[in-house]
Amino acid sequence: MDANLKSVMTADPACCTPDTPLRDVARMMAKNDCGGIPIVESTESRKPLGMVTDRDIAVRMVAEGRDTGAAKASDCMTTPVTTIQHGASLADCAKAMEDKQIRRVVVVDDNGAVCGIVAQADIALSGRDRTTGNMVEQVSRPAH
Repeated sequence: MDANLKSVMTADPACCTPDTPLRDVARMMAKNDCGGIPIVESTESRKPLGMVTDRDIAVRMVAEGRDTGAAKASDCMTTPVTTIQHGASLADCAKAMEDKQIRRVVVVDDNGAVCGIVAQADIALSGRDRTTGNMVEQVSRPAH
């Protein structure tokens, strides 16, 4: 697994700010066919603050009966967000996912701005057999 992140990452992913209405975050997920939106300080700086996933919306908002109509991204975002430098290897990315038991990693450029995102499925689809299997197993194991 010596390929770099750029070969599998989604470049220039949709991002939003903490004040973005949650409904708009969900619409961004639908429009971009993705399960996570990085939350950034501003759309200009694109410095990552957190992440909102479809599961965050379901578990932290809907399941708890919270008012999703009035909610903002900050109401259910996960912080801190796990990031990796754009020049890192796929192996480094898979290791970060395993260590943190997460399914998505935000890729940042040399200025610390969001430039991509790598999902577990991206690594699986890259066809790195044993490493992919190990990563999926480690990310999916129950937390203790």
